Amino acid sequence: MKRESRRDYHNRRRSSRLWVKIIKWFFLILLLVVVSGIGLFAYYAKDAPNISQNQLQSGGTSSLYTNDGKFLLSLGSEKRIYVKNDKIPQQLKDAIVSVEDKRFYKDKIGVDPIRIVGSMLTNAKSNSIAAGGSTITQQLVKLTVFSTATSQRTLKRKAQEAWLAMRVQREFSKDQILEFYINKVYMNYGNYGMGTAANYYYNKPLNKLDLAQTALIAGMPNAPVAYDPYLYPQQAKYRRDIVLKTMLENQKITKAQYNQAVNESIKHGLRPPHSNNESKIRQIDDPYIKEVISEVKKKGFDPYNDNLKITVNIDQDAQNKLYELANNGSVPFTNDKMQIGATVVDPNTGHVVAILGGRHLPSVQLGLDRAVQTGRSTGSSIKPVLDYAPAIQYLNWSTAKMLDDSKYVYPGTNIQLYDWDNKYDGMMTMRKALEQSRNVPAVKTLAKVGVGRASLFARRMGIDVPANSGLSVAIGANASSLQMAGAYGAFATMGVYHKPQFVSKIETPDGLSRNYDSPGVRVMKKSTAYMITDMLKDVIKSGSGTRAKIDGLYQAGKTGTVKYSNEDLVKYPAYNSTPKDSWFVGYTKSYVMGVWTGYDNLKDGTISGIGQQSAQLMYRSMMSYLMQDKENVDWQKPNSVIRARIVNNSNPPEVATSNRSSSWQLFVRGHAPSGVSDNSANYDEEDEEADTNNQTANVTASRETMRTRDNNGSLRQSSSTQSRIATSSSSSSSARQSSAVASSSSSRTTQSSRSEEDNQNED
Repeated sequence: MKRESRRDYHNRRRSSRLWVKIIKWFFLILLLVVVSGIGLFAYYAKDAPNISQNQLQSGGTSSLYTNDGKFLLSLGSEKRIYVKNDKIPQQLKDAIVSVEDKRFYKDKIGVDPIRIVGSMLTNAKSNSIAAGGSTITQQLVKLTVFSTATSQRTLKRKAQEAWLAMRVQREFSKDQILEFYINKVYMNYGNYGMGTAANYYYNKPLNKLDLAQTALIAGMPNAPVAYDPYLYPQQAKYRRDIVLKTMLENQKITKAQYNQAVNESIKHGLRPPHSNNESKIRQIDDPYIKEVISEVKKKGFDPYNDNLKITVNIDQDAQNKLYELANNGSVPFTNDKMQIGATVVDPNTGHVVAILGGRHLPSVQLGLDRAVQTGRSTGSSIKPVLDYAPAIQYLNWSTAKMLDDSKYVYPGTNIQLYDWDNKYDGMMTMRKALEQSRNVPAVKTLAKVGVGRASLFARRMGIDVPANSGLSVAIGANASSLQMAGAYGAFATMGVYHKPQFVSKIETPDGLSRNYDSPGVRVMKKSTAYMITDMLKDVIKSGSGTRAKIDGLYQAGKTGTVKYSNEDLVKYPAYNSTPKDSWFVGYTKSYVMGVWTGYDNLKDGTISGIGQQSAQLMYRSMMSYLMQDKENVDWQKPNSVIRARIVNNSNPPEVATSNRSSSWQLFVRGHAPSGVSDNSANYDEEDEEADTNNQTANVTASRETMRTRDNNGSLRQSSSTQSRIATSSSSSSSARQSSAVASSSSSRTTQSSRSEEDNQNED
């Protein structure tokens, strides 16, 4: 035997000592990791929220509160059928434990390390969150005090969840924990708890369900909407059969029972689709609640399972009034099938004050909300946003800018563009083109600005206009009343855009609070917003929106009317002289309101008679109500705008030496023509109103007035200081009335010969 050399002996000793050091360091590091983990766990756990039996027994629903702290409603059903442990069938318990946590009765601490490791390995293999490691106890804790949002799955939350699960495990029996869980889970359609669900889906108590029905009820909490047996029967059967398979594997049912249950139709014993009996407030608020739920989900929360306190921006009185106006006959419509979508927004905050999803809404939760549908063209109500505001913003156009309303053919086509009256009025100012809603000047303006640049401008205001759109988008783009109200809000605030929001704050059960109010974003210069507002005042005073006028109120707005396409008229040729959609978007400094009117389906009818004015009349009635307790404040001209009296149709603009044949116009400072100076000190708004109508009249100019409201919602002014007494000739008044009547009559006439590309025309 060969004797080991001294060198080999020392090498072996050194190698042995090295391994000993490695092992020592490994266990030392492992010990440090364990100690650090325990320390970190303890650090996180000390801040865990309290959890009580009342919380564990309560439903998982979120509650809605108004901004003044008043409770509005719960998202859950009004009645929850709570089932005590001795009334819960063993079959249901077996089903839940089999599919959710088969070691539920074996684990002693409330968490299952084997399950956690198994889920980690499964997730690592799939490179996603394919399996969960939470026990039923942990799920109960999560449903009670934590958000189920993926963004909230932090190490801190998991540590607190595990700590609370261990506390619940110590304080309550397995049967109690299972009872809490069974009565807390969300089961779709506003139902909480499996007892409530059994009644809703099968009109039976839990102990009367057969095996297949029990398995479906047990499996639904995993994804209650996705496994809805009414809407998604195949997915519901898939989930039911998974539950049955786990019950078979866990020896809770026999093979014969399994075969019988999986072959049972998913619709066996299922009640016909129905709705819970909801209160009147739920019916009125349903469109608003639908948008709240959508917004909360987009923010990463589950409003049905997270026990949230959600502060919403609704003004319930305004919401009630809006619903009432649409349904009690005070605002006329063509017929009962004519529909409406409307949104009221506070432009200074972006708070959605009220929303109307339609008329004669059915008693169904989360139904169609026409106020937010974006598949309808805006007609000419898009012109201020997409055409004229960008022209002022980027090209520094004045309200006196001369535009040519003459024969126009879209470039590269043989499609001729017509105005609503089939006439061309020649050269006119931008102010008049917008006031009278002429189409050709609007399209030519967009061509000058460029669709790409204009679409970017509109997008910053919440209106999505594709940059590759044709020029016809100048007179109609797809948007909702919600989006239009938000965009016009930027005009009302002198250029600051607040995205419309239904939710202002969300508070989770563990005390975290998130506030979603924002200071807004400046999307245009003050000069742009002020000049657009000044022109839109004229739309209501003497243009296409006179039916929206509220005497004495500082307001601005724009109409929009959409034609039927050639394809529509082939099916319904009698529709050729009536509009398909009618819009009005108007605002004060306190509120913005967007209104769409029309029909859901072509066969339902067309807008005719007084129905053509419904959008304006709805706005007038609602804005009169909203402003009765608000200060009536005008917009103040910024220093970046110059006001001057300009000779009518002068090109370039010529300063007038007298009031005759002239009108007030606005210029961006630094871009006014030579000789134009700011003489707005001589400006009088009531004088401007008379001049706009090309009438000579002496008018009232009261510097301080007190306004009271008459029975028709108009604002009456009574002087509190010296004022000049206005006198106006009866002939002037008659002329204005005749003009308005003629305009209204003409607006109801369109021609079927207009091209398809010109389907989005304003009357």
